[in-house]
Amino acid sequence: MSEDKPADTVETAPAEVNTIPNGKGHEPGDETTATAKTPPAETDPEKETVANSAQNASPHRTEGTEANLAESQEFLSSMEGQKTTRFTDFEGKTSFGMSVFNLGNAIMGSGILGLAYAMANTGVVLFLILLTVVAVLSSYSIHLLLKSSGIVGIRAYEQLGYRAFGTPGKMAAGIAITLQNIGAMSSYLYIVKYEFPLVLQAFLKVDKPAGEWYLNGNYLVIIVSVAVILPLALMKQLGECAISCLSYIVIYKKFNVPCPFVDFVFNGTLSGTHDNATDPVGEDSHDCVPKMVNLNSQTAYTIPILAFAFVCHPEVLPIYTELRNPTKKKMQHVSNISIAVMYTMYFLAALFGYLTFYGEVEAELLHTYSRIDPYDILILCVRLAVLTAVTLTVPIVLFPVRRAIQQMLFPNKTFYWPRHIAIALILLTFINLLVIFAPNILGIFGIIGATSAPCLIFIFPAVFYIRIVPKEEEPMRSTPKILAACFAGIGFLFMIMSLSFIIIDWTSGSSKASSGH
Repeated sequence: MSEDKPADTVETAPAEVNTIPNGKGHEPGDETTATAKTPPAETDPEKETVANSAQNASPHRTEGTEANLAESQEFLSSMEGQKTTRFTDFEGKTSFGMSVFNLGNAIMGSGILGLAYAMANTGVVLFLILLTVVAVLSSYSIHLLLKSSGIVGIRAYEQLGYRAFGTPGKMAAGIAITLQNIGAMSSYLYIVKYEFPLVLQAFLKVDKPAGEWYLNGNYLVIIVSVAVILPLALMKQLGECAISCLSYIVIYKKFNVPCPFVDFVFNGTLSGTHDNATDPVGEDSHDCVPKMVNLNSQTAYTIPILAFAFVCHPEVLPIYTELRNPTKKKMQHVSNISIAVMYTMYFLAALFGYLTFYGEVEAELLHTYSRIDPYDILILCVRLAVLTAVTLTVPIVLFPVRRAIQQMLFPNKTFYWPRHIAIALILLTFINLLVIFAPNILGIFGIIGATSAPCLIFIFPAVFYIRIVPKEEEPMRSTPKILAACFAGIGFLFMIMSLSFIIIDWTSGSSKASSGH
């Protein structure tokens, strides 16, 4: 299939894989992509896309062959003469409530661990304003995606890019999604690097590590990658798992940690006391009065962290098609509720994490609790749950990343074990090197949140909408397209400002993202 054909012809596009930060992806056997389109001038944009195989000719699948295990599959939907574009591969059976849960699970990721740090460097009021802005803009961008997909009958993010700009649009979307998921995997393995040693240290009762190799995070992350992640990543299919909710534990611990808190000191009785005068950070860092507005060099990371935490957009379209009796209005309600729930959870986790440690909160919130009591049973249980979740999530995220790479580099190729294994090995090696040499998770949140996240949330949905919605329906100077253009401009502004401030922070030599814990 040639991918350079005009955008307004009926095309058969490869089945793209939808990838998201927390690793939810769809296997070829689980979903296919129907991309039959009516020419824009004949399309009624107000009609909804409905998964109804009884009314439309469904594409036939040939199963049990190697070719159909390929990462690129083609399906042609016989839709000539119909004005309403439809998803025709299967009828959605997912309930409204389960769709809300699935999208919320797609939003939830490791970004929640950096929100308390973001609040500490912006202040409570400014953080709440920025969190609200990002959440509202995320909901609006989903509206743009749903409107675009309803016109052309596409439910894959990359294919919207292909429909709007051809191969360059598809490649841009694929690269952004790949970078986003590489950032997600890196953040997960970074959690393994810094939390696993603390868990082992607590179980082995090693009060003061003396350089033991089995307590070295760099060695442990390699061992986990080889012993657990790689075997799972070499499978053809895998189930899903997500990070456990952290908000409730953070709220509970707030009322069990005194302020100013004292660093745990190991002694003969394993009980800690610490004189604040010996704290190298100084007395101001233990100020127990929350700041409403706080601006410093680390404030530049706030918007990237928030953007990183809210990326779920590549998963919106498959959830839309799996929804029972899908309409744009119904899916928008699903999105609004999911975003509202995550908005509340994010704010509570950030607020109570900040009110527990104030200026002492670290970029990875969970790591800060080791300074209070490394033997705390509740925190150990949370660490084990988070470690289990992120370890099992990495291979899930790797699946769609590998498939996206194969879509870009080896389109229309059948499944091939050597290539399947080689891509997994290269990806894991690269990510392990990144995690080992990245001194702080803040750098991962910052760079990914300032590059791929604005593209996926702001820029791509807006420019796809402007390009796909017919001029006959909405002229270029119409209010919706002007708003979409402004939305894309906001995304570019966020990206340029965030990257500029982060680079300035790095070059100044005072960045916590360029130094260890």
